[in-house]
Amino acid sequence: MTHRADVLMITYRSAGYLHLSLPRLLETLGERDRVWLWHNGDDEATLEALRPFREDPRVHRFHHSRENVRLREPTNWLWQESRATYVSKVDDDCRVSPGWLDIFAAAHEANPQLGVVGSWRHPQEDFLPDLASRKTVDLAGGHRLMRNLWVQGSGYLLPRALTSCHGGIGETESFTGYCLRLARAGAVNGFYYPFVPEDHMDDPRSPHTLIHTDADLQDRMPLSARANGVTTVADWTAQLVQSARVLQTASLDVRAHSGWRRKLTSVRKRTRRVVGKPARW
Repeated sequence: MTHRADVLMITYRSAGYLHLSLPRLLETLGERDRVWLWHNGDDEATLEALRPFREDPRVHRFHHSRENVRLREPTNWLWQESRATYVSKVDDDCRVSPGWLDIFAAAHEANPQLGVVGSWRHPQEDFLPDLASRKTVDLAGGHRLMRNLWVQGSGYLLPRALTSCHGGIGETESFTGYCLRLARAGAVNGFYYPFVPEDHMDDPRSPHTLIHTDADLQDRMPLSARANGVTTVADWTAQLVQSARVLQTASLDVRAHSGWRRKLTSVRKRTRRVVGKPARW
């Protein structure tokens, strides 16, 4: 049997979310879909939360890394070992929508030019329809896409043929960078539209969040928050709002995200922050 999709979930200190994220993911699988689990670290609570699922017939493989190797190595592990038509990753702090795999697979089958098709993890108040409509395109088969050169690394669907052709995520490359590399090669990336929601539970606005106070944030500290020097819930929320705006306004010209153009944009943003003005995206 040719499997349709292999979906990776990487777990790390996520016992407080796994009882919501992993069962939901398993519920959304079709008969030809499988979950691969990779656990980073030795957090006993997370390992205990995973234990009931390790023998689930829908879980194809389980790998335990005593070291927290983060995201690149587990992602490349799946891409290299899988023989499914599509590959994906769902974060341990995210709840996918019922039917997401069926919707994205149907869009891919009708539109071979598609690269990474993603869920939308931002709440309704972050949606800017006047801006998003400028990037929304009609596709074959009645599907639509809000195009963007990259999507977040959770709740997406990617043809494995592209990972076979372009290789894995490089040592100094992020998932965003990988999406940009696919876009430069001609792949059409973006968010399925109307948006297929993904509940990002580390967003303080999520009804299932464990981040209510600045102390909670310090304890859980999402990778992107840490990378941007965020220390408060207010700042983390502001970063998420800004991220949604970027996705809806970012240029579709791949040249704008590489070389001197990217460096010039970065300089302009830093300059505006220094003088106390918001960056224009």
